[in-house]
Amino acid sequence: MNIGIIGSGMVGQALATKLASLGHSVMIGTRDSSKLAEWLGQAEHPIAVGSFAETAAHGELVLNATAGGASLAALELAGVENLRGKILIDIANPLDFSQGMPPSLTIANTDSLGEQIQRAFPEVKVVKTLNTLAAPLMVNPGQLADGDHHIFVSGNDAEAKAQVSAFLKAEFGWKNIIDLGDISTARGTEMLLPVWVRLWGALGTPMFNFKIVR
Repeated sequence: MNIGIIGSGMVGQALATKLASLGHSVMIGTRDSSKLAEWLGQAEHPIAVGSFAETAAHGELVLNATAGGASLAALELAGVENLRGKILIDIANPLDFSQGMPPSLTIANTDSLGEQIQRAFPEVKVVKTLNTLAAPLMVNPGQLADGDHHIFVSGNDAEAKAQVSAFLKAEFGWKNIIDLGDISTARGTEMLLPVWVRLWGALGTPMFNFKIVR
């Protein structure tokens, strides 16, 4: 599959590395390709680099791995025409680090970044997921408790959520995925981040996740 990853930070690199290793044609989008030279030089599998627009055009499936405060601007640069009709997996969180650690949320309670992206791109099938855990676990949940922990999906398009869930299970090995409902439920997963950050501080490691017991 042709996959476009908007955003070239730690999350984007983890996703690109894993998906390229599985044989997908991966392009990672960035404003500054020079910063990826060392990482690309160490990559075991080919990963293309392009602009946000080139990356969105390349992807049959597109992932938003940008910092939350930059997501809307980056997706505007990616282009409506390049995104129209596609599934967009939104992994970003609206974190504000302007006052240092721990970050606060720029959007909460009555709105979410996922909803803002869906409103800005109504012909895109936005599915919020993977935003509640560290990048290494996103692509390899089996590193922790043999994968017996949970992630969530939110989105307005039921078929898109089903396709994303199948993709996450097949490509990354996820076992437990909970469909929370429409894109407004992204408010809940985004607002888990203040808890997640404080757990990181208390535990001294980001290698943990939520398990829903019922």
